[in-house]
Amino acid sequence: MLLRYHHQDRSYGAAAEIPACGGLTGTGFSLTLGKGNRLVCDAIRLLSSSLVNTSIEDLMADFGRISRRLADDQALRWLGPHKGIVHLALASIVNSCFDLWAKHRGVPLWHLLLSLSPEAIVQLLDLSYLEDVLTQEEALALPRDQWSSREARQTILSEGYPGYDTSVGWIAYDDQKVRELTARAIDQGFTAFKLKVGSSDEQRDLRRAAMLRQCAGDRSALMFDANQQWNLPTALGMCSNLAALQPMWIEEPTHPDDILSHVKLARHIAPVRIAAGEHIPNKVLFKNFMQMGAVHYVQADCTRLAGVSEFLAVSLLAKKFGLPAVPHVGDMGQIHQHLVLFNHVALNHEALFHISENISSIPLRSAEAATRRHKSLELRPN
Repeated sequence: MLLRYHHQDRSYGAAAEIPACGGLTGTGFSLTLGKGNRLVCDAIRLLSSSLVNTSIEDLMADFGRISRRLADDQALRWLGPHKGIVHLALASIVNSCFDLWAKHRGVPLWHLLLSLSPEAIVQLLDLSYLEDVLTQEEALALPRDQWSSREARQTILSEGYPGYDTSVGWIAYDDQKVRELTARAIDQGFTAFKLKVGSSDEQRDLRRAAMLRQCAGDRSALMFDANQQWNLPTALGMCSNLAALQPMWIEEPTHPDDILSHVKLARHIAPVRIAAGEHIPNKVLFKNFMQMGAVHYVQADCTRLAGVSEFLAVSLLAKKFGLPAVPHVGDMGQIHQHLVLFNHVALNHEALFHISENISSIPLRSAEAATRRHKSLELRPN
């Protein structure tokens, strides 16, 4: 196994590719906004050097230990630890390994993960620093406890699952465009919508939120996403006002490192719930958020965590704490469609998926669609 990395000045992410014997290539992305991709790609090159000429089956047979070794690289760990550029690089590497593993076995990723025993799943994971709340034995018990009821949930593979539409409410859209897009989404069958808030004009945010509730109706689910724009005093006031519209959740209401402010907000706006995870960088901080009751919807993202394996560890944590895992996907939704299928069938997590205009305008309908969309991860020349 060799590894090459890709960078384009305008690209919305950084990517690693793993070419292997037989013409197969594993592709893995991490989610960035373009600027700084060169730094992530340099970190990919440094972190991946120890994997060269390793067979994919040997690598994945001991992946939990190997991924911990990569994350704890003696020198690069000082650039984190377990966050920032080196963690994004690790996401690309890990995701490319899972992609290549699935291709080597000739099955889509969701199928590969569901074919694994609980023991094999846990073998993929680095559970270090989680032992106080999730031991290896407890991690094994979570999928084992759901094993006998898996068949009842496998209908999702043919029937699909619902999505919510975040493309109706980008912050720059004027009121008329929000109305038009909401009406179009309703015609397409959507019953859940997300609106961006957190602009410099609080009254505009509140007006648009009330307008969306009016357009969508009382039976629709609404989510409001502040993208970390509020300090705690502002968040307390805005969340109180938005709570009157009965949203399903308020997302990223303040700085993602400020766990205590999330705790205060969660208590202040209850029973309205808080969603977070897009910028929670690792499993340790997710653990702390869950322990403190600072998050209710766990929006793990395998392109910002250390790839599929850390995503699965966070999904197990969420199951342990009785919290729904609802991935943040940005424009890297293809891989998360596979992980939603696994989480629902194997762990009995709720199957709720974020749909954006860059992925799809309709709910995901089948595992076949997930398989087809996963192929869009392949890198192509401009």
